[in-house]
Amino acid sequence: MNIIYLHSHDTGRYLQPYGHAIPAPNLQRLAEEGVLFRKAFNAAPTCSPSRACLLTGQSAHSCGQLGLANRDFYLQHPERHLANFLRDQGYCTALCGIQHLVVDPRTLGYEWIAELGTPSLEDTDGITAAAVEFIRKQHDRPFFLAVGYFETHRVFPEPGEDEDERYTLPPAPLPDTPETRYDMASYKRMAKILDDQVGAVLTALEEAGLTDDTLFIYTTDHGLAFPGMKCTLTDHGMGVALIVRGPHGFCGGQVVDGMISQIDIYPTLCELLNVEPPAWLEGRSFVPLVAATVDEINEEIFGEVTYHAAYEPKRAVRTHRWKYIRRFDKRATVTLPNIDNGPSKQYLIRNSLPQRKVHQEALYDLLYDPNEACNLVNDPAYTDVLTEMRNRLSAWMARTDDPLLQGPVPTPAGAYADDPDDLHPGASERSTLTTWRRRERLKGLFAAPACGA
Repeated sequence: MNIIYLHSHDTGRYLQPYGHAIPAPNLQRLAEEGVLFRKAFNAAPTCSPSRACLLTGQSAHSCGQLGLANRDFYLQHPERHLANFLRDQGYCTALCGIQHLVVDPRTLGYEWIAELGTPSLEDTDGITAAAVEFIRKQHDRPFFLAVGYFETHRVFPEPGEDEDERYTLPPAPLPDTPETRYDMASYKRMAKILDDQVGAVLTALEEAGLTDDTLFIYTTDHGLAFPGMKCTLTDHGMGVALIVRGPHGFCGGQVVDGMISQIDIYPTLCELLNVEPPAWLEGRSFVPLVAATVDEINEEIFGEVTYHAAYEPKRAVRTHRWKYIRRFDKRATVTLPNIDNGPSKQYLIRNSLPQRKVHQEALYDLLYDPNEACNLVNDPAYTDVLTEMRNRLSAWMARTDDPLLQGPVPTPAGAYADDPDDLHPGASERSTLTTWRRRERLKGLFAAPACGA
């Protein structure tokens, strides 16, 4: 069985297969031919930590990815990466595009890596062309191909003719204004670019006659790069698209409502390959969900943020009914650097976003308050629930040796973070697609030197 892991940036579930008015016909086809997971969540709603959790099967603090690789927070246990594991199982491992964890992706276990040095590989089409090239090769063993796109990360392109801002609905946490409608129309344009690339990869797989023998996994790292979404521990930040198509029952347009974490993907692959799962894995296989032998595999899942652009330590536990979030600093207002810049953010800044208060603790009833807008922490009617959720979070932090239990987590040597009070942080406010990619290329995070075919 071949495995393709195709991941996008900052997409959440805002795509056609999840019912949103954001056309994505290729991902829709993938869902109709495979399995769509309605309640999939990341384990850390920021770029590098989210990927690290999925690809090591661990929480971010357990695998040592507490911040962004483009800020010199690097994966501390690259030997646990899925590519290294699969290579040891006899797989050919390949990378096209973003990996966002380490300087040299060869340490992650990738054997074939898309070559730098040609203009085409500096854009989305180049990543796709490299993936298609790899798929079309003659393969004498099963392969694991990671395809990482910049889309749908900011900076967004201008809306096209098909993305009319007048008839666009902003995402749930935001008010409906001309600024937010324009911002979402721009996102829709980038989502179309992403979906076109997915279609090209799927077509190459079909033309090579490999569709039936390939497990195709599409997912993303976290919620949209809008205020109240990315880098938050509500479902707006933790909720992710996950569509899987391939052998072993991942077919037929199934929809799974069971709650899973992305750390469950690694043990799922171990079960599908009939290999012993590594001892460090914290998740569990969701094969029983797909086989419909159980309705749930998780009573609880966890999420965390330590560093993004700035330090913002917080942890969360989610059950089917409740969400509990706790902050581990004394900051009273929004950490502005941790919100990506754009028209929506600028609109909110003009309306007192920097003074917006944050909760040190929050408890939400996900049945009656799915947008997590009504904090029940101080409501005496929910004292027992609050105690239970606090205990769940504390037990997990102790079980996984969370460094926050020892106090504030220092910035690793060589890494850097913005001042949480800076209203105009340089890297997060003035970055553009060009400067971001230049930084990534220089560090080997966007692509890497060729390692051979």
